[in-house]
Amino acid sequence: MSAFNVFKRKKPEKKKIEKKEVKKTPEVKGRPSEKMQKAELPVKKGFNVAYRTLKTPHITEKAGDLAKKNQYVFKIWPGANKTEIKKAIQDIYGVDVLDIRIIKISRKPRRLGRQRGWREGYKKAIIKIKEGQKMEILPR
Repeated sequence: MSAFNVFKRKKPEKKKIEKKEVKKTPEVKGRPSEKMQKAELPVKKGFNVAYRTLKTPHITEKAGDLAKKNQYVFKIWPGANKTEIKKAIQDIYGVDVLDIRIIKISRKPRRLGRQRGWREGYKKAIIKIKEGQKMEILPR
């Protein structure tokens, strides 16, 4: 049996890693050390979610008419759900969301001469906000 041990792989030896001393940078007046920067800086968690859910505002005549009724239309990513959309709108625009309706527009066949193709489908959300609040979708 010991003859077969020749073909077995040998386990690599573990190397000991020596710890290197890290030189601390002296604190400069007015600039906190690295440890303080990580602990004290506020991190806005919801803003990261907003760009994973909302694509663009959907600007059409119908969307303009809905804006008069405190309803705004946005194109959204296909995996977005109502709770993520609500958090994203509240974080970006700072308004109170009352209702969200999601519509999935399917892809449609199109032709240009002999070429056949598809117009891409997308998902959009109609968001109703509290009376008296407004969202600035297009900056003036």
